[in-house]
Amino acid sequence: MSLLNEPTPRVEDEERARLGPKAAEDEKPVLGRSRGLSLRAMAPNAITAAALCSGLTGIRFAIGEQWAAAAVAVIVAGILDGMDGRIARLLKAQSRFGAELDSLADSLSFGTAPAIIIYLWSLSAEPRWGWFAALALAICCALRLARFNAQIDTEDQPHKSLGFLTGVPAPMGAGLAFMPFYLWMATDIELFREPIFVAPWILATALLMISSMATPSWTSLRPRRGIRLWVLVFVGLLFGALMLEPWWTLSVIGIGYLALLPFTLMRYARLKRRAASPSE
Repeated sequence: MSLLNEPTPRVEDEERARLGPKAAEDEKPVLGRSRGLSLRAMAPNAITAAALCSGLTGIRFAIGEQWAAAAVAVIVAGILDGMDGRIARLLKAQSRFGAELDSLADSLSFGTAPAIIIYLWSLSAEPRWGWFAALALAICCALRLARFNAQIDTEDQPHKSLGFLTGVPAPMGAGLAFMPFYLWMATDIELFREPIFVAPWILATALLMISSMATPSWTSLRPRRGIRLWVLVFVGLLFGALMLEPWWTLSVIGIGYLALLPFTLMRYARLKRRAASPSE
């Protein structure tokens, strides 16, 4: 957006010098009044709010037993969550308020909403220990986000310094939690809906979210120059597969992510040893 109509800092300084101390007093914030937020600063927070609404709307769909719509609502929340931070950095509109809002929205969209949806879809058949499994998912998601917030200003972050994350991120954790649902939709096999299968899977996903293991991030995924075109082809085909066979494709994405974790751990260990060794 053009800023030609705004005065330059030098002009502003000259104007203050001409007006004297009165101008400085006028610029002081008045109790009970604050400057309005610009559209640039509001845009990322608006996307975060939309992600929150999308995740919570999934609960409404689940109450009406519209299972596919409930899962899609959480997926849309994940897409919006991946956009808000990047748009904030692009617009240079990062703020502490935005970071806190994002964490609260993630806790509801990827912890509370999936827990309730999966409970209504499967775990309600065993209401006692099924509810505890759902609680574990919601609590572990909140704990993961609280740990992330607590480490924002911490300089000593071994995983982040090497381009990795700590534990499975909340959106991916929600996607993994829905894996039995994806397989149930793709195959129509009732085993994938049984609480005896779903509950242990939910617990394992919850533990991955609060684990201290290194997990892949966008910065750690650096394809070699020779295969970058193939990566673009793969992404295009993956998008087409999502349109044609969404549940099978989502299942494959989840399995692929889990298969990537051991290689991520090995790569992190190699980079850690290289960083610790004295440079020659």
